[in-house]
Amino acid sequence: MELQVVKSNHIINASYRLSVLEQRIILICMSKVPRHEVITDQTLYSISAAELAEMTGGDIKTAYRDLKVASKRLFDRSVTLYKEPDGSQRHPSKMLTRWCQSVNYIDAEGRVELRFGTDIIPYINMLSEQFTRYALSAVINMSNSYAIRIYEHFAQWRGTKQEITITVDELKSVLQIEDKYPLFADLKRWVIEKAIQEINEATDLKASYTTRKTGRKVSHIIFKFREKPKPRSEKTKTLTKAQAEKQARPGESYTQLYARLKAEGYRVQG
Repeated sequence: MELQVVKSNHIINASYRLSVLEQRIILICMSKVPRHEVITDQTLYSISAAELAEMTGGDIKTAYRDLKVASKRLFDRSVTLYKEPDGSQRHPSKMLTRWCQSVNYIDAEGRVELRFGTDIIPYINMLSEQFTRYALSAVINMSNSYAIRIYEHFAQWRGTKQEITITVDELKSVLQIEDKYPLFADLKRWVIEKAIQEINEATDLKASYTTRKTGRKVSHIIFKFREKPKPRSEKTKTLTKAQAEKQARPGESYTQLYARLKAEGYRVQG
């Protein structure tokens, strides 16, 4: 079965910055979190160089090197959360926490072992509402860290919206680049356009954007996105009615469920 990344929407909207390699490790480990089984902060997740190479289609020696490099920095990476996992406002405070409480690189095996931080667990486990799920394969080969983050924002609204508006300041906060690109022209060139290009080339979505000004200054970015038409040769994945019902989100009607599954490439029998 295809690996799925499931995370609270409030991690997607949180403020953090991870390299592509660090994101790959985090996302692969998240895809291994059982959706309906309680985990604790003592649960250990691991990824090997062989596994990474197979997922990305890369060279095993490069995978060894990438895991070693990323594991050195991953422990120090932080994330700022503004809302609880259920969406209630974390006001007037915001929580700064670590992704991982421990990261261990086993050189002889070319393997990373990690334990997610205690504060992160509620945002990735036993989620019943306000969460996003997407195929790990959609982002695993991306080479632009901003593209992965922006793709996740699109995935958050897949099936309900095809357009989202975000202020320039909000985007920079989410990507944790408030101190970079003071000129919008530079933000557009080095962040937005490169991210949109990779999303269009590497994922199942087609995206574009326009801008809106407040006075003479660009203040908002309007992203538009839609599912790419599936190749005719691509087989539709079939689910039984019982399997489909297990995919239902809280409060989702049968009509909404079947429409979403169809958009995700599934066909329901029965």
